[in-house]
Amino acid sequence: MPRVKRGTTAKVKHKKVFKKTKGYKHGRKNVFRQAKQALMRAEEHSYRSRRLKKRRMKSLWIIRVNAACKNADIKYSRFIKALRDSGEKINRKELAELAQNDQEKFNKLVEKVKS
Repeated sequence: MPRVKRGTTAKVKHKKVFKKTKGYKHGRKNVFRQAKQALMRAEEHSYRSRRLKKRRMKSLWIIRVNAACKNADIKYSRFIKALRDSGEKINRKELAELAQNDQEKFNKLVEKVKS
């Protein structure tokens, strides 16, 4: 039976990990065990942070709309309820965009919802 040399698959796996850990400090970039641990932790953080990013953006939109509502002399909660009751299909992201960039349109929307 001929001799089988192994190691090619391991080398491929290691190269894959090292490619992802490029730029890390010290042994975390070129010592396989450390690199693998660092990569696992980094991927956990990035997975969690993608969800946190969405949460933070929504709270930022709410803050911006709330500030614009204060300028228009209406409470945020009442504005949102009136918006829902009027049947307007506009989300908080679009409201925040209007509040920040086009104050006139936002004020028209507030007046429309108030009446």
